Amino acid sequence: MNKFLTYGLLLSILMVIAPHADHLPLWVSGLCAGLLLWRTWLTYGDKPLPKRWLLMLVTFAGTAGIIFNYHTMFGREAGVTLLVMLAALKLMELRKPRDAMVLVYLACFIIITNFFYSQSIPTALYLLVSLMVIVTTWVHLQAESIALRPRMRIAAVLLLQALPLTLILFILFPRVQGPLWGLPQDAYANTGLDDRMSPGSLSRLGLSEEVAFRVSYNGKPPRRDQMYWRGPVLWYFDGRTWTPGRTTLTYPPNFTDLGQPIDYVVTLEPHNKTWLFTLDVPDKLTIPAIISSDFQVLNRAPVHARMRYAARSNLSYHANVQESERQLQRALQLPRQFNPRAQQLAAEWRKQIEANPPPQPSSPLPNPPPKGEGAIALPPTGGNLEGGNGRGGNRSLAGIDEALVNTALRYFSKQGFVYTLQPPLLGSNSVDDFLFNAKQGFCEHYASAFVFLMRAANVPARVVTGYLGGELNTVGNYYIVRQSDAHAWAEVWLAGQGWVRVDPTGVIAPGRLESGLSAAVSDSAALPFMERNPPQWMRNLRFNLDTLANQWNQWVLGYDSERQFAFLTRLGMESVTWQKMALNMSAGLGVVIALFSLFMLRHLFVRRPDKVQAAWLRVCSRLTRAGLPRAAHEGAKDYADRVAVARPTLAANIRDLAARYSALRYGSPGDESARQEFLQRVRALKI
Repeated sequence: MNKFLTYGLLLSILMVIAPHADHLPLWVSGLCAGLLLWRTWLTYGDKPLPKRWLLMLVTFAGTAGIIFNYHTMFGREAGVTLLVMLAALKLMELRKPRDAMVLVYLACFIIITNFFYSQSIPTALYLLVSLMVIVTTWVHLQAESIALRPRMRIAAVLLLQALPLTLILFILFPRVQGPLWGLPQDAYANTGLDDRMSPGSLSRLGLSEEVAFRVSYNGKPPRRDQMYWRGPVLWYFDGRTWTPGRTTLTYPPNFTDLGQPIDYVVTLEPHNKTWLFTLDVPDKLTIPAIISSDFQVLNRAPVHARMRYAARSNLSYHANVQESERQLQRALQLPRQFNPRAQQLAAEWRKQIEANPPPQPSSPLPNPPPKGEGAIALPPTGGNLEGGNGRGGNRSLAGIDEALVNTALRYFSKQGFVYTLQPPLLGSNSVDDFLFNAKQGFCEHYASAFVFLMRAANVPARVVTGYLGGELNTVGNYYIVRQSDAHAWAEVWLAGQGWVRVDPTGVIAPGRLESGLSAAVSDSAALPFMERNPPQWMRNLRFNLDTLANQWNQWVLGYDSERQFAFLTRLGMESVTWQKMALNMSAGLGVVIALFSLFMLRHLFVRRPDKVQAAWLRVCSRLTRAGLPRAAHEGAKDYADRVAVARPTLAANIRDLAARYSALRYGSPGDESARQEFLQRVRALKI
């Protein structure tokens, strides 16, 4: 096997498997690296390939290791790992052109698997370069006598010729609503928020710069402290972890007194969960979705691909003012065997407030935003108390609940609590450890402790997770919400008002609501570099790159059936159906292939002019313009003699050109150097 061909195949396999090193088991990466180095050493030293029995032993051992590692041979992770390992092993039995062709096909197939993990512009550009290397190696396999530079030129021409076909297939290939084939569950990555919250779960997300979604507002955007993007609502607490619980109630919520409507468009990154993110509370959505009784917006299937939807939300509202007793009982659940000190503290608060009930609901603390616009919005009169049963019909109970909310917030503000991304570990009584010992935590610690205290004081409450705020991209004029914007807050149910948002983080670190995470934490060194107020030029570069990525997501990765129909309709294709698109695609491919065929076979239809003859005709044309036209019957020598008589200064040059032309045209064609010498003398002739 040719050495240079082997090196080309080694480089091809290395380039396509290198991006997989990040998610392959370490031993598989080491095995592949060892095999590539071993094959390079064998090729360089002209040493014999290893015995087949040894390769079979390594193959069976590697396959067994993959099964042991993943407990299966199916799925994205196990399948890609096996394919990468077999491609590296195939290099060790590279003996014939057939083996080389198999490796070329394997390299092309592994390119596709890289898109399981990333579909970004840098990934696409890198894999395009990899494809260029593979095609250059394939050209070498077909014609080993061609030098490297011509091989690269042929490969580039082949890829350029494929672009029109690729464009037609991209635009006209029918996009169906469901996948053409199913992918294993592990082909979809779980990113971002989970439906479980325990100490440290959100602070880990605070270190991630990955994009959760992007938002474009139609008109003036709301203030940052109004941008609460609702996600999973957590009801049940086992002493350490909050979960939605076993019961899912899906009766429709009831919203009244809606105001401050905001229209916006969300481009949501895939996260393999069903929830969609909207501002509290949505009343319009452009895609089919379910809004649950606790105001979560749920897609009908897990979000496996990038999704774009428009929505309208109302920032001022009353939600479920007459809540069902079943829901209120869910919002009072507590594990009584955990956190006794916190339970005792809440019971003392309630006992003190009941002993001295407020004359009317007290004002919230500290410095709350106007009603319906921020984290805390308790009306001074206690709201509408008419009608209802149980808690909602008791004016004194409503005032006591509001006083308890303010007491808990006052406790957080005066006990020296610290907002940090690196909270200490907590014991089995996590709320007690946080409230009385550590007093350091992230938003999940404050939301969890606040809801626990409220429930222990017999106030219905629940934890809400989602995202807060976002970064304005001034280049693209949209907001970027990252995983580092993940947030947790609380909701309490108050008579006459329904569910009211209460964010205890706003008491400890108001900068988190107003300016973002970097303005709230004291240990900013733990944040990613771009979250620590980098130079403006770096921020502008980041915004430009994100705008480019957003356009790539919208028009390339997001080119779904809806966008396809809209685009083709603008092109004048009315009543677009997949049958029509298939016919148009076939016709377009046929036209492009026919044009390429005519171009490649053009020598059969159009005779190329001889360069030597064309150069002599240019000389004759220049002499004609000088007043010495050539007669139709004159040969080159006779014409040169007549020109020499009329223009003695041209005699030597014109006779030399005529002699060279006659020799090249009618005698032996000569070598390329003689032809180039003639063309050079023609260009140098001055008439």
